[in-house]
This record gives sequence, structure tokens and C-alpha cells, in this order.
Amino acid sequence: MSVSKDQYFTRNATGIAMVEFCWGLGFPVVMESTFLQIFLKNLGASDTLIGLVPGILMAGISVCPLASAYLTRNMVRTRGVVLSLHLITAMVLVLFGAGLFFLTDPAWILPAFFAAYVLFSMAIGFSFPVWLNFLVKIFSPEKNVKGLAYMYLAQNVAKILASLTILKVVADHQLSHTSSAAIFLGAGLVCLMGSFGFLITREIPEPDARQEKGFLRHLKQSAGDLLRNRNLVRYLLGDLDTYVVITVIGFYANYAVTFFQVSPAVAAGLFVSLIYTGSVTANLVMGTWGLGTIRQKYLATKALCALLLILLIVAPGLPTFLVASLLMGFCRATRNMIYSPTIKQLSGRNNATAYFALAPLLTMFFSSGYPLFFGRVLDQMGHRGAGAYQIMFGVSLVLVVIIAAIAWKTQFRENGADY
Repeated sequence: MSVSKDQYFTRNATGIAMVEFCWGLGFPVVMESTFLQIFLKNLGASDTLIGLVPGILMAGISVCPLASAYLTRNMVRTRGVVLSLHLITAMVLVLFGAGLFFLTDPAWILPAFFAAYVLFSMAIGFSFPVWLNFLVKIFSPEKNVKGLAYMYLAQNVAKILASLTILKVVADHQLSHTSSAAIFLGAGLVCLMGSFGFLITREIPEPDARQEKGFLRHLKQSAGDLLRNRNLVRYLLGDLDTYVVITVIGFYANYAVTFFQVSPAVAAGLFVSLIYTGSVTANLVMGTWGLGTIRQKYLATKALCALLLILLIVAPGLPTFLVASLLMGFCRATRNMIYSPTIKQLSGRNNATAYFALAPLLTMFFSSGYPLFFGRVLDQMGHRGAGAYQIMFGVSLVLVVIIAAIAWKTQFRENGADY
């Protein structure tokens, strides 16, 4: 089976790279976005509301996968489902961007945005487990990380191009109503077109044991299997630093703009382009060039996350924000490359869709709750100015140290040996 998959490696890597290049052009607008921070702040949103954005996304990724994992549990071919869900997700952005041209009353823009973002997050959630399982099935285990590295490399190059475009638009138009609508609409359209890249890929069926049980029984059994897999649970708990990084990305641009005289254009564009430059670096060094074992990659993200938090606390300023942006990107890209192959490896299943669905649910309390907690504390401690952010970065640093201690105990099987 692995030999057959390797015959289609170039074709499959090209197809998913085309998809992710186009989606990478849209991601800086709606996911882990400094643009959204500035957009919402201009509309008068509080830090609590801004913290709600990653919380909504994490909730969608945590809850909605359960349904799609159940509905596709017996499918040996899922390319059509993956394509359809990507098209639906992109259409949410297209409709919001088009509608924003006509929605001129500021009192309605925030509710409309959050309604659209809930739908977007739900659509992402439905797509998430089926997409991840599709990615690990179209490559052989030996070439999985390499294939995903090419995919994320294409995505992150596109993110750099998109973030520089956003920088130019914001610098020229000061994030006007029309320019914001154009940015959202453009993001949706490129994602819509890029989704058809899945048609290039070749999917080789891998029949698993057919499951006829009902949804609740399926959920109960899958959850029981996951929770009994102590090593997988340790891996997921040790992966929580990724949500610390996401939370920091959600707030540090306003920290820079409000207290350290960084221009909104630089925060909305240059910061993001450097995040994705760090991601491209990780894709090349950790993925394409294969530096380090999966365990070493996994632990490296914890060390770099701690370093960037220390920099934000003790040496805030434009140079620090630029370096921190690079480190955030490196951490996120390294984690993304190893996440799905590791889940599949530790699950021991041909079809790991249920594990991809349940894993975010297990971490939902932290992934959704921490950004909300972060924003709420900032609102309550607003009188402390920059000190409020530094306190929360310090809390985040303590959490990362605890997470790293759990991660250290996770075992990986590589080249026939346990690490």
C-alpha cells in the first residue's frame, strides 16, 4: 500500500499545495490574524470581544468535528466531502465580504461579523477531522511529514504575500469600510477557487472495520479508546502551548500599537508576514530538510514559546515584536507538521478521523477558555496599561513550563524505537 501511495506522492503534494497556497492567501484575514485585532478595535470592540474570536474558532473546531467524524466513519473515499466542506467554508467569507459593502451602519457590523465568524468556525470544524485524516491517508507513513511540509510551505509563502498586501491596503486606506470589505471578499474568493485543487489528488481506499453503531455509542466508544491511550492524552496535554501561542497572536498587535508606538499598518501586515516567514523557515528546516526527530520538534516548540514570552515581558519594542513574530510562526508551523502524523501514529488506526474529532474536544476548555480569560483580565486590569499585558504574558509563561513538563514524558515511536 505504501508503494502505491508513493507513486502518487508528487501529484498529491502538488494538489494539496495548490489548495493551501490559495487558502494561505485568505488565512491572514480570518485565522490567527493581527488584521482582525485592528479591524475589531476600530469598531470599538473590547479586549473581551477580541478574545472571543479565537475562542469561537476553537469551539467550532472542538464541537463540530464530532458530527463529520461520525458521518464519514465508514467512507473509504472522502475527497468529495473534503472538497465540499472547503467550498462551504469559503462561501461564508464571500457572503460576509460582499454584504459588508452594503452594511454601512457600524452598530450592525460587529453582530454581523460575529454571526459570520460563528458560521465560519463551524464549517472549519466540520472540515477539520475529515481533512486531517485525508492528508495522512494519501501519503505513506514514511513521506507524510515531508508531504505536509510542502503543503504548509506553499500555505505560508501565500500568507506572507497576503500579509504584505494587507499592510499596503491598511497603510494606503487606513482600514476604511470599503477596504475592509474588499479584504474579506478577496479572501473568500481565493479560498473558493483554491479548493478545487483537491481534484488533482489521488485517494487510495483503506477499508477499516465497518461501524454500524449509533452516534452516542460511537462517541462513547471512541472517547473511551482515546482516554485509555495514556500516551496520546499526554501528547495532547503537551500540545496545549499551541493555544498559548494562538492567544498571544490574538493580542500582541494591540499591545504594540497601544503602548509602543507601532503603526497599525506594521502590526496588521508586517507582524503577520514575519509570523509566516518563521513558518516557512520551520517548513524548510524541520520538514523538507528533516532536522530532528518528531520528539525533538515537539519539545522545541515549548522552548521557543517560552523564549518569545520572555522577550515580550522584559524587552518590549519593535525589534522584539518582530523577533517574537518569527518565533510564533516557527512554533505554529512545526506543531502543524507533526500534529496529524503523530495523532495517527499514536492512535494505531488506519482511519483516525474519530481521534482527530475528539482531540480538540478534550482540550476545548483550555483552547476556547484561555483567550477569553486573557481578554477579560486585560479589560479588568486596563488601568495598569502595558503592565496588564506583561502580567498575562507571565501567566502564559508559567503555563508553558507546566505543559513542557508533561510533554517531556510523551513517547514517540520512530525508526522502530521508542523515544
